[in-house]
Amino acid sequence: MTPSGKFTIGELARRTGLPVKTIRFYSDEGLVPPSDRTAAGYRLYDVTALARLELVRTLRELGLGLADIERVLAGASTVAELAKAHVAALDDRLRELRHRRAVLRAVANRESELKEVELMNKLASMSDEERKRLVDEFWDEVTAGLDVDTEFYAWMRSAKPELPDDPSPEQLEAWIEFAELVSDAEFRALIRGMGEQQAQRREAGHNIDAFSWAQKDRWDDWHARAQGFSDAGVSPAAAEGKELADEIVRASLGEGDTSAWFVGDGVPEPVDGPEYRTWLAGQIDTGGDARAERYWQLLAIVNGWPPIPSRIAATEWIVSAVRASA
Repeated sequence: MTPSGKFTIGELARRTGLPVKTIRFYSDEGLVPPSDRTAAGYRLYDVTALARLELVRTLRELGLGLADIERVLAGASTVAELAKAHVAALDDRLRELRHRRAVLRAVANRESELKEVELMNKLASMSDEERKRLVDEFWDEVTAGLDVDTEFYAWMRSAKPELPDDPSPEQLEAWIEFAELVSDAEFRALIRGMGEQQAQRREAGHNIDAFSWAQKDRWDDWHARAQGFSDAGVSPAAAEGKELADEIVRASLGEGDTSAWFVGDGVPEPVDGPEYRTWLAGQIDTGGDARAERYWQLLAIVNGWPPIPSRIAATEWIVSAVRASA
């Protein structure tokens, strides 16, 4: 360092490990301009120039082009500002690399073809607003023209995917899978079919709340009991299965009320009996589709909620119990 506290280009090279030729090129491009010159016309640089040079080197190592680096440096005139720009650039790059890693990991796991790779990359790069819009479009399509329980569906669609600023690889992969799920035509048809059944019940003036979210606590209890029986190796055809099936059937019939849970073409009369129980088992089986459960499990991962355990085994046990009781 010169007595004036300035660096020659050779001193900059020794401090940074960069060739003099490279530093001179950056200086000529205006990325690291000299702060002064000697009487003989040689360039001199101050500590701000040294900080700029370190930032330029780092950004080049990260793959940024000169035009991008020039934009990063625009307006950065102090060491503190340069440091903040450096951190911001690194954060952006790290987010981009995490997105790429998530996509590549999904590609490797699925042995994806080129078209699917392009789709996954697009999904991983969506903004918060684009993610929320995708979910809104999903619920718009599956409920369009249907007279359904608006409060229930408003609650369903209010849950939006919200990736944090620094998502984990698992959250990014869950978002990719979630976006593919809500974009899948078969899944949309499945959820719309459930809405159509509810609309039929509402049109016929029947009690559509019997197995809806209003009965969530009861379903939590039924699933917990069924899971316990399943874990203990109790057969759905045993007395415990018959007791649970009877309770569910009574609830589906309004427990003495004349309004039935299910109505529609080809639906049995809402009267307890083998035909009704067989049909009811099929309805519960459809409502317990693994893809519908996966929707909420993925949303929980994306949003950092507590994990949602699977109820598929419990639902299958209930279905078998109701069928065995017919």
